[in-house]
Amino acid sequence: MSLMHRVGWRHGMLALSVVSLLTLSAIQALSDEPEIALMIDEPWEDMRQRSSAAIDPAIPGQVSFNIPKSDARLRFIDPQYGFVTPPARFFVIVYNKEIIISVRMSPQIEPLLLNDTLKVVLDLQEQWRKAGWVPIRVNEFPSLADTPQWRAQLRDVNKGGKTYWHAGNQYQVMLVVNRFKDYRHPSEERYLIKLSLATPWTNP
Repeated sequence: MSLMHRVGWRHGMLALSVVSLLTLSAIQALSDEPEIALMIDEPWEDMRQRSSAAIDPAIPGQVSFNIPKSDARLRFIDPQYGFVTPPARFFVIVYNKEIIISVRMSPQIEPLLLNDTLKVVLDLQEQWRKAGWVPIRVNEFPSLADTPQWRAQLRDVNKGGKTYWHAGNQYQVMLVVNRFKDYRHPSEERYLIKLSLATPWTNP
């Protein structure tokens, strides 16, 4: 093997090693993110033991809610209809007599720019589609999309966007996007995403 070939081979191996390390680092970072892993209608303590994010025990016999003690992503672990959100700062889990009945969250750490907002929303919708969720009431509340029409609607502080999805007759999600006045970024258009998850509460 010529000197030039040896040098090229070493450079190639070095590049491959760097890519492998970066990939492993990304996987490790994802796995290290605190998460709440849950099912609707399961015992609260099962969720607590399974999740890597800390959260308080349920109050026995009560209807109440708790929030994770850190930013955390939601991993909905239904074997057919599961999905994963980005980390959330606002994250409320509601229970009734120690059984989980609903989730209310904003799958973001801070108000997002429009491009980043659409990235989160479209990823969630794609996860739902692949898992068998179906959008409902589409004449009134069509699925969100990255189109000029949708961008104009989301920029309108009086409109925003809302979409509903059903997973068979087991679960429902509502996804809402609105403009938000972020005083830390007064010159930027920022947005809030709200996600609600529970058993179905509206008809298809």
